[in-house]
Amino acid sequence: MTPPAASKSVLGYFGWAFAVTLGGLALGALLGWNATGTFGGLATAFFICAVLAVLEISLSFDNAIVNANKLKEMTPVWQHRFLTWGIIIAVFGMRIVFPLAIVAIAAHINPWEALKLAAAEPEQYARIMQDAHLAIAAFGGTFLMMVGLTYFFNHEKDVHWISFLEKRMAHFATIKGVEIAFVLILVLIFSSLLDGNESTTFLHASIYGLLTFLLVEVLAGFLDASQKTMSTAAKGGFGAFLYLEILDASFSFDGVIGAFALTQNLFIIAIGLGIGAMYVRSMTIMLVEKGTLAHYRYLEHGAFYAILILSVIMYMQTLMHIPEVITGLGGAALIGVSLWSSIRYNKRNGVAHDERSHRAKA
Repeated sequence: MTPPAASKSVLGYFGWAFAVTLGGLALGALLGWNATGTFGGLATAFFICAVLAVLEISLSFDNAIVNANKLKEMTPVWQHRFLTWGIIIAVFGMRIVFPLAIVAIAAHINPWEALKLAAAEPEQYARIMQDAHLAIAAFGGTFLMMVGLTYFFNHEKDVHWISFLEKRMAHFATIKGVEIAFVLILVLIFSSLLDGNESTTFLHASIYGLLTFLLVEVLAGFLDASQKTMSTAAKGGFGAFLYLEILDASFSFDGVIGAFALTQNLFIIAIGLGIGAMYVRSMTIMLVEKGTLAHYRYLEHGAFYAILILSVIMYMQTLMHIPEVITGLGGAALIGVSLWSSIRYNKRNGVAHDERSHRAKA
């Protein structure tokens, strides 16, 4: 795939990601300037692209680990195909086509019309998006809330960051469907705060968001079961490639939906999530070649708390306007604090990653 791991530094794996980051942030800033003609608009677009990239990287941390574990079973040819064709599908499929489909469905227009409006008539596009915002917020908020709660309502989860809260959630996870009941109660509360058609729209969109999450869970379980029965050849070839692509779509869904909590600009969403996808690709290559997994204990917790915050904000946005900067800072701050807590834990407990020892055992 690439030069031997022993002759390549950690930063060496992220060369393309850094290049895409510089180009993407510059393009995002240019879009902000063209849209508003002000430095404030330029800075806002730049900031949102950066936050989306950070959020995508954090939310896709598990994705990189799963990809690395599966890639070890694949032949070198299919490894290369996944890391080239796969990233194209991930960036252009899930980060561009999929958000466009959400906009088209929510606004009741075809995807081509949605794309033309986004590119040529941003004011009209913004108006349609404003009309569709209630449904998007309800759908996305419900999906994200299920993603976050499912992580914490897990009786097998034994690593806790905020112990007093997470231990209780893990304890109540033995009650079947507790997270679904919690979300449905919130859906009923928020729908009761809206009037007439808005209440009905919120309720229907929330139910679709819940059903989508459950279907993704069913699909993931089916793929896991099917993977166990695959032949060795299938695991190392197209079967594994297809498996990883569908898993990537499942992992990416929460990031794509969460992006609508930050901005409704399709191109900024694509840029920010595309930057993040490049880092996930680089991280996957590094994990495979160096035989090591990142070991920040609480980083995953911070990402899922960020998901929960986004879900609550999306619900609140159906009742009031919440500035995008506040939304972005909340998630980024949580991820940063969780990373800092992980580093402190490693220092206190003398946790260090010894690559030579790992390779000696392999």
